[in-house]
Amino acid sequence: MKTICLQLLSALALAAPAAAQDTPRPDQLAFRSLYKELVETDTTLSSGSCTLAAERMAARMKAAGFADSQLTLFATPEHPKEGGLVAVYPGTSKTAKPILLVAHIDVVEAKREDWERDPFVLIEEGGYFYGRGTLDDKAQAAVWVDTLIRFKQAGYKPKRPIKLALTCGEESNGAFNGVEWLAANRRELIDAEFALNEGGGGDSDGKGKVIGQSVQVGEKTFANFRLETRNPGGHSSVPVRDNAIYQLSRALTAIDEYEFPVEMTDVTRRFFAESGAARGDETGAAMVALAKDNNDKAALAIVDKDRFLHGNIRTTCVATLLDGGHAPNALPQRAGANINCRIFPGHSIESIKDELAKVIGDPGVTITQLPPKRPAPPAPPLDPKVIGPMEKLVAQYWPGLKVIPSMANGYTDATFLGAVGIPTYGIPGIWGDPDGNGVHGLNERIEVKSLYVGRDYMVDLVKAYADKP
Repeated sequence: MKTICLQLLSALALAAPAAAQDTPRPDQLAFRSLYKELVETDTTLSSGSCTLAAERMAARMKAAGFADSQLTLFATPEHPKEGGLVAVYPGTSKTAKPILLVAHIDVVEAKREDWERDPFVLIEEGGYFYGRGTLDDKAQAAVWVDTLIRFKQAGYKPKRPIKLALTCGEESNGAFNGVEWLAANRRELIDAEFALNEGGGGDSDGKGKVIGQSVQVGEKTFANFRLETRNPGGHSSVPVRDNAIYQLSRALTAIDEYEFPVEMTDVTRRFFAESGAARGDETGAAMVALAKDNNDKAALAIVDKDRFLHGNIRTTCVATLLDGGHAPNALPQRAGANINCRIFPGHSIESIKDELAKVIGDPGVTITQLPPKRPAPPAPPLDPKVIGPMEKLVAQYWPGLKVIPSMANGYTDATFLGAVGIPTYGIPGIWGDPDGNGVHGLNERIEVKSLYVGRDYMVDLVKAYADKP
């Protein structure tokens, strides 16, 4: 009977995308409650607590029947509010390796005075859920928790063990990172054949139509550099040419005007070719042309108009912080800036530092790499055993769409998992709008249908892996 019920649940999930649902299903209402609690738990670094969010999710899982031995809450004395949760759903096979579901529960800062709505109140309006973290990444985190709760309630017995890690620190470079800590200190908790993460997903036309689905298989390396100029200073009534602020500004202008060379990996070339062909517009045609020839200047000029595509084919370095001077009536003795670089695969951080020095061309500008200093992880393989189920389900949910491999411009917690030998994939499913949905910015949102349909897809994807190791 349990098997029949599970088959029925799966069939209902697969049927969900085909029919518009104005009225949420009972299971979607239960999920909404969990999602609301997670979104409304402030997990910013400045004033929130990932530890509290993890405890609340653990309480829900325990109420659903998870034993204490299956739930591990963790935090360190130095970072008591930056804790997380690892949950283990056992499998029946003694030899099948686990899969790991990972999601970060920390969010980017959000000031109430800047937002149209309270960023820490889940608001449904005009077919969207609004709130900080509604998309990045509490949507995925809530789905993973809900998935294991549904499995427990249904008595589902997968062959492969399923692990879940909710962690903090992904949004704060240099802060405590839960995945990094687990990999270094509790590797046995998260050890898995592969992991499913953020970074992939779908694209819509901004009018409700899903036009693409991708799987993330690799990402750039990030590095922060401190640029600094120094000067003896003096009285502001006696200006000199050798001014620390002006010297720094010339260095920043040189970086701003410099474009790193165009490059492609096998993954990005395939992404440009397949995604471009699917677009059917001028940019799409230029993407296809550039995939054939990196030196096609006409195609590059069109592609570079798109911010994401511009960054996807080269290293980028941009000023993000600025400071200088010590008094309004004194010449500056010091000026500094933070340069954030997203480094294309195949380049070391040191080589980019050297390139910046050449671009600036002024030995009086010091360049110092800032912590954390992390090597680039290897990109996961395009393993048919992993990619195949994604493709099959995408074809069922969104007929006519293919799963296109992509590389992330930024970085995710895949950095730390890949470094310890756990291939990590950003999965298809949940989709976003062309404007980025306010992620990391103001009025972050996710389409309600995207969350509900994406959730069904993700449940079926986990079952596909868990049933057939």
